[in-house]
Amino acid sequence: MQSWPTISIPPLGISLPPLKLETTSGKFGERGEIFTSYVCGITPYDATHLGHAATYLSFDLIHRFQVLRGQTLKFVENITDIDDPLFERANRDGQDWKELSTNQIDLFKQDMTALRVLPPQSYVAVTEIIDQVMDAISIIGEKGFTYIVGVDTYFDLSSFIKDLPLSYDKALSIFSERGGDPKREGKRDPLDPLLWQSNKPGEPGWDSPMGFGRPGWHIECSVIALSYLLGTNYLANSSLPNPLIDLQGGGSDLIFPHHFMSASLAKALTGNEFATSYVHTGMIGLDGEKMSKSKGNLVFVSKLLSQGIDPMLIRYALLNGNYSQDRMWTNAILQESEIFIGRVRSALARNEVAPTSQTVVQMVNAISDNLNTVLAFNHLEAWVDQTEAGIEGGSVGEISRLLDSLLGLAL
Repeated sequence: MQSWPTISIPPLGISLPPLKLETTSGKFGERGEIFTSYVCGITPYDATHLGHAATYLSFDLIHRFQVLRGQTLKFVENITDIDDPLFERANRDGQDWKELSTNQIDLFKQDMTALRVLPPQSYVAVTEIIDQVMDAISIIGEKGFTYIVGVDTYFDLSSFIKDLPLSYDKALSIFSERGGDPKREGKRDPLDPLLWQSNKPGEPGWDSPMGFGRPGWHIECSVIALSYLLGTNYLANSSLPNPLIDLQGGGSDLIFPHHFMSASLAKALTGNEFATSYVHTGMIGLDGEKMSKSKGNLVFVSKLLSQGIDPMLIRYALLNGNYSQDRMWTNAILQESEIFIGRVRSALARNEVAPTSQTVVQMVNAISDNLNTVLAFNHLEAWVDQTEAGIEGGSVGEISRLLDSLLGLAL
């Protein structure tokens, strides 16, 4: 699928230190000149709310930093364009699921463009890789990791259960809440995930060795990541890297079961660990409450943009916080952002500004230290204060280029 337009990143003219990130698991680092990143994309039925945006902006900072470090970014993102929530929403609204999916994908691309998020080199819908998923399931089956319940195919998780990132009881609870079926009779273990499910009336299906149906959620991401980051013939490659990719990312709600399951499936396929590092972002709430579909309190980027809100205000507001922690969104945050960005723009419009070299280094160092955007913006505010006080000796272009390249703020 066509991604959104690419973005140029002007070089800063300085050497950047290695990026340090706090990971959910693994250790973040560079293994060569190519940096491979897989970030889980949307299920296209309610794009793009602020939780989505905060996640993709956080990984955008990582990607920008690695590019400025001289790395070649190989970034893949998926679209889960066949999934229960999509079909449920389409049925509820009396809309064709393909039409709903296409509309939401287009909307998501527009939002990412407005927010200046670097696009993936490969933006892949599940419907584009069904054949590869079938092949992967067949190979996993040949290795003894699958079994049948009724007419559905399951993954035998027993070889990987020891690596659970949480207690078994907690895993059962979360698995039930996030698309799993722990109570289905006939499963070897309640946590075993579905790999291929038989067709349901009104839903899409494909002929396969497992019967007419469609893939389960977790295998889709495993196959997309491996096929597009390692090459479509990855299973024939006898010298695959271990771990297979550098970064697996997404929101914290994906830690379990999705990222655990997709990593287990990748290991079952190849024998290698999936990712060197797993990085997850916090959730965005609204006015002291969890933001969710069930509460009906999702805030959408497109709605804010339609109200005339500057996308750079949204970008700044979402970046000005700890990316890995749950945070709240309020109208006051947007108002405060408008005031601050206005001050920055006024400073950048001056002929003479405060010294900039030290501010650039300070902001780079702050971002290098686990994406400390709050500290980086504190340094920027100190520079604005000095400029407003009439201190001179700096370069407007130096600060403007830094904001553009490192933080994605075109001011």
